Amino acid sequence: MTLLQALLLGIIQGLTEFLPVSSTAHLLIAQKLLGVEAGDISFAFTILVQLGTLLALIIYFWRDLWGIVRAVLIGLWQRKPFADAQARLGWYLVIGTIPAVVVGLIFKPLVERLFTNFTLEAVIRLIMTVILLLVAEWLAKRNRKLDTIGWKDALWVGCAQALSVFPGASRSGATIAGGMTRGFDRSSAARFAFLLSVPVMLGAGGYETFDLLTSGHLSAAVWLPVLVGLIAAAIVGFFAIHWLLKFLAQRPLTVFAVYCGVLAVLTLVVGVIL
Repeated sequence: MTLLQALLLGIIQGLTEFLPVSSTAHLLIAQKLLGVEAGDISFAFTILVQLGTLLALIIYFWRDLWGIVRAVLIGLWQRKPFADAQARLGWYLVIGTIPAVVVGLIFKPLVERLFTNFTLEAVIRLIMTVILLLVAEWLAKRNRKLDTIGWKDALWVGCAQALSVFPGASRSGATIAGGMTRGFDRSSAARFAFLLSVPVMLGAGGYETFDLLTSGHLSAAVWLPVLVGLIAAAIVGFFAIHWLLKFLAQRPLTVFAVYCGVLAVLTLVVGVIL
C-alpha cells in the first residue's frame, strides 16, 4: 500500500464513518478502485485506521464525555447514581452498549466467515442503509429532544446499533435511524448515536488491535501507511461530525438514502462487468 492510497483511504474512512452511508462499503469499493490487494497490510490498515475516527469522536465530544463520566462517578460516590441528568445519560449509554456487545461476541465471527465477496457485502450494506434511512424519515414523528430519553429508548437504539455487526447498515445510519424511530429529532438522534458509538468503538477497536498485534500481521511496512491514514481519518472525521450535526438540524436523511441507492446500483453493475 502506497502512502497516497493510505491517505485517500483515510479520508474516505473519516468522511463515511459518521455519515449514514456505510463506511465499510466505501472502504471496500475504494480498495478495489485503488488497486489495493487483499493481504496482511490492507487487513491491518482497515482495523487500525478506525482508531483515527474514534480519536475524532473523543476530541469533538470531550466536554460531553467528561461531563458524563464525572457525573456517573460523583453519583456512585454519593450513592445517588441516577440523581443527575448527565449521570442518567451515562447509564443509558451503558444500557445501549449491551446489545452490540452481545451480538458482536455471538455473531460477528460467523458473519465474517459467511461474507467473503467484497462487492456483494458492499451492495448489501448500502441497500440496507437505504431501507433504514427511508423508514426513519417516513415513519418517525421526530418531536423529542435528547433530555427526554429513557432506558427503553437507549435499549432500542442499542439494538439498532447492533445491526451494524451484520452485512447491513452502517453503524451511524442504523443508530440514527433507531433514535428517530423512537421519536427523537434528527439532531438529538445523531448526538446520542455518536455518544453511544464511543464505548463500542473503544471496545471493538481495542480488542481488534490487540488481536492484530498478537497475530503477526503487522510489519514495519504497515506502520507508516497506517499512521498517514489514521491522521487523515481523524482530521476529516472531526469535520464530518460537525457538518452532519448542522446538516441534520435543517435537512432530512433522504439525500443519503438516494446516494446509497445509486452507489449500490453502480457497484453491482461494475462488479458484474469486472
